[in-house]
Amino acid sequence: MSDTHITRPLFDQIMVPNYAPLDMIPVRGEGSRVWDQEDNEYIDLTGGIAVNALGHAHPELITVLTEQAQKLWHVSNIYTNEPALKLAKKLVDNTFAEKVFFANSGAEANEAALKLARRVAFDKFGIEKTEIIAFYQGFHGRTFFTVTAGGQSTYSDGFGPKPADITHLEYNDLSELEKVISDKTCAVILEPLQGEGGVLPITSEFAQGVRALCDKHNALMIFDEVQTGMGRTGELFAYMGLNVIPDVVTSAKALGAGFPIAAMLTKTCFAEHLKVGTHGTTFGGNPLACAVAGKAFDLINTKDMMSGVKHKEQLIRQHLEAINDEFSVFKEIRGAGLLLGAVLNEQYKDQAKIFFLESAQQGLLILVAGANVLRFAPALNISDDLIEQAMLKLKQAVRNIVHKDT
Repeated sequence: MSDTHITRPLFDQIMVPNYAPLDMIPVRGEGSRVWDQEDNEYIDLTGGIAVNALGHAHPELITVLTEQAQKLWHVSNIYTNEPALKLAKKLVDNTFAEKVFFANSGAEANEAALKLARRVAFDKFGIEKTEIIAFYQGFHGRTFFTVTAGGQSTYSDGFGPKPADITHLEYNDLSELEKVISDKTCAVILEPLQGEGGVLPITSEFAQGVRALCDKHNALMIFDEVQTGMGRTGELFAYMGLNVIPDVVTSAKALGAGFPIAAMLTKTCFAEHLKVGTHGTTFGGNPLACAVAGKAFDLINTKDMMSGVKHKEQLIRQHLEAINDEFSVFKEIRGAGLLLGAVLNEQYKDQAKIFFLESAQQGLLILVAGANVLRFAPALNISDDLIEQAMLKLKQAVRNIVHKDT
């Protein structure tokens, strides 16, 4: 089949219909710009949904990937490999963690974290300690275990009996958690900023309260940092800005800056419960992925990059507030670092997709988080100039929608 036949209608013919992609097909990218099949240019504020932390086709990542591709692609976990050990050492040296488990996706990292929590509880306290507490509007992946832990039942309904002993509570409601958590709870899993659930940040009081309650009831505190990790909030990991240390942190998305990889980070006293044979993965720790992630880690984990994220956050916030001053479409701007959400007001309730589509018409790629929130997760190294251009395009999209309504 020639490339001339690779068009958007082909998706509907041959792909499982669980996605509804835009009409345009991106074919190449550079930094925070992408081009489609017709060579139309777009500014990318999606970052592949918080994945492309260093933009598209970063030259240093291309170099390290090419070099590793000429050496070793895959060996399985019958052996270890140098890129995996180098990356694990960087993660241990720069976080609370003492042990690392590599996987391929955020869902797999969270699956490993939840299994670890259950195994630790089983080994230390017996068969009754199985409850996992999670939160409404949370998102932890699409395996049946992780999607059930996620607090959006529409994603988990209709697939038969769900994994048991998972309790959902209101996010940021410490008093409710205090009433429910018990010595039968083995873990509390939460995002420090709910990404898919509406770009809702955790309160410092709630984070510290969860830590104290987990300590009291011998439950693992699991921070799902799949979307917030690797500099997204202006800290290497978001927990670092909350004055808490979790027992487990999961990372993926930006960890490989576009190459699929994930990691579960934890302490030795918990990791020792995953003995040989208790958990595994075919591709986790793949040399190609770990080589790219190792270079991405070096590029992201700098003071200049982290301060740049916080500066760019303020720049985007200022532009969003200026747009709102003129057009009155947002109820709130929230989030942290370069994971920001613009919450639509009552007049534009449930119309996030309209803003998403109109932005694309203006040559701007953005995200939504539910029906009411526009989400922005650009590359951490996006230039100020490109942010300015992007916000002009967003302003035009908002103007078109507002004027269409008048």
